[in-house]
Amino acid sequence: MNISELTVRFGSFTAVDAVSLEVPEGSVTGLVGESGSGKSTLARAAAGLTPYRGTISGVTRGRVQMVFQDPYSSLNPRMSIGDAIAEGARVPRAQRPAEVGRLLELVSLPATYASKYPRELSGGQRQRVAIARALAAEPELLIADEITSALDVSVQGAVLNLIRDLRSELGLTMLFISHNLAVVRYVCDAVAVMHHGRLVESGPVEDVIGAPRHEYTRTLLDAVPRLARA
Repeated sequence: MNISELTVRFGSFTAVDAVSLEVPEGSVTGLVGESGSGKSTLARAAAGLTPYRGTISGVTRGRVQMVFQDPYSSLNPRMSIGDAIAEGARVPRAQRPAEVGRLLELVSLPATYASKYPRELSGGQRQRVAIARALAAEPELLIADEITSALDVSVQGAVLNLIRDLRSELGLTMLFISHNLAVVRYVCDAVAVMHHGRLVESGPVEDVIGAPRHEYTRTLLDAVPRLARA
C-alpha cells in the first residue's frame, strides 16, 4: 500500500497532515505515536472509514480489513462467533462452516467455538475472533489498531505471538498501530512515527530505535526504559 499526501480534516482541525507512507507487500509496518497523534485516524482513512484528501494505491477497494482496539465493541453480541466470521468469508455459502472452523483453528481457537457468543469469551479470545473475521475476507492489507491495548497484560504476549505466526504463515501485509515501541519492535519490519498529525520519522525498526533522529521519537523511547538502553 502506498499513501501519498493523505490529509484528514474535521472542520478546522487537521488530524492528519499530508502524510506519505509505504507499507511494502508482505511486510509489517508499525505506526506509533501517543494518543491524539493521528495514527488511528490515518488507519481509518486507509480502511475507507473516514473521508480524506490524497492518494491511496496498491490495494483493491474493499480488500482492506481493520481489527480494532476493543474486540467486544466490534463484535455483534447477538451474533454467534461462527456467523460473525462467516459474514465476510469469500467462499460459497455451503463451504462457510468448514471455513469458519479453519479460521478459528488458524487463530488457535477450537472450531467448536463457532457456536459461542462474544460474552462467553475472554478479551484475548474475542480479539482472536476479530482477527479471524478480518482474515475471512482475504485482505490485501490488514490494519491492527492498538489490538493489545484493551487486553490484560497476561494475554497481550499471546496475541502478539499470534500476529507474528500469522505473518509468517500467510505472508500478511499489515499496518500495525501502537503507542508502544517495544511492541512495534517485536512484530514490525519498519516503523513510522506520528506527532500532531505529521510523520516525523520513519525507517527500518532497528534503525529508528537504535538511532532515533527526531526528539519526539527519543521521548517515546524514554517511556520504554529497556528499549532506550538496547
